[in-house]
Amino acid sequence: MLLNKLLFVLVLSSTLARAHEVTPAIADLTAADGKVSFDIRLNIEAFLAGIDLDGLADTDEAQGSDTYDVLRAEDRDAIAARLAPLIDSWNALPLLAADGTPIALTQNSFEIIEDAGLENPRVSRLVLSGSLPSGTEMLSVNWPDGHGALALRQQGAADLVTVELEEGDTSAQILLIGEASATGWQTFAGYIPIGFDHILPKGLDHILFVLGLFLLSTRLGPLIWQISAFTLAHTVTLALGALDIVTIQGSVVEPLIAASIVYVAIENIFATRLNVWRPVIVFGFGLLHGLGFASVLEEFGLPEAQLIPALLGFNVGVEVGQLTVIAMAFILLLLATRAARLADLDDAERVVVDQDVMFRAVSITGSLAIALIGIWWVIERTLL
Repeated sequence: MLLNKLLFVLVLSSTLARAHEVTPAIADLTAADGKVSFDIRLNIEAFLAGIDLDGLADTDEAQGSDTYDVLRAEDRDAIAARLAPLIDSWNALPLLAADGTPIALTQNSFEIIEDAGLENPRVSRLVLSGSLPSGTEMLSVNWPDGHGALALRQQGAADLVTVELEEGDTSAQILLIGEASATGWQTFAGYIPIGFDHILPKGLDHILFVLGLFLLSTRLGPLIWQISAFTLAHTVTLALGALDIVTIQGSVVEPLIAASIVYVAIENIFATRLNVWRPVIVFGFGLLHGLGFASVLEEFGLPEAQLIPALLGFNVGVEVGQLTVIAMAFILLLLATRAARLADLDDAERVVVDQDVMFRAVSITGSLAIALIGIWWVIERTLL
């Protein structure tokens, strides 16, 4: 069935994402006293191997993966010795321009800041610097094709301004340096795609949880109750976590999020309707997912003067992403139902029975697949 195929693809993707996962680069851009600094955290081995990261989920799937594995085993000094050609290619683009004039960047420092073993992506920090022409008012940033996504954060202005350059976006992004800052509406609109992107395509654990809610019943009422409880809960902890009022380590939150996926999926196998306690349990799980969302905002940063618009925009993006997942699942279920109806037009009564049986089969098989991947995540995030 179509819905089962979608679940299979999601489950398969989630198992691949942990091995050699592609993570977006995050850069801080600072201009002061005639100097500009481009401080970037990235999976440097993927860049050096020449892997095309646009739309890629796992480096094992790409040409150049063998080179990537070799580089992944090298130490800091060996990697640092390979950086010059990469920096030269950025300057030839150019990566940075001041009022249209290319800025020559040179390496200031390089370090490996997070190394979680050969089976996980390694995060490095590369700091580049250059001179600003006198009277510079604007900087433009070009992010090359094949480099995947970049979260660009402007530092040193009145507010922290975050720009997300999509995969392979080579169009210049104009950043005002100085006292200029985004308005509330601009900030709100700018954070919507960041929230959406965290669900589709990057939030596989959240996608599976939402699908678990959908697979309980074909009735609209149970779905509304569950989504409302989940939304209210993660909105609360998203705000508390983003404001540093509540902080829990990711090593604690991530296994619990995986456990929430397991619980919802297993209950779907044994239940055919909404129990009175399920919205309460979903609310509790929503509190955990909200802390996971807050960790994303911690990476991107929040503008102090536009804190509320940024939070609201990110949350709206998350909600739109969740509703999109539900809409896709609903459409696939409708298409499968229509296919069954066309196959049996002469027996309307049988169509009704088949529709119920079909959803129950999808619910059980889909929930079982979701539960299995959730169990694996619990083990991986707790023990590995």
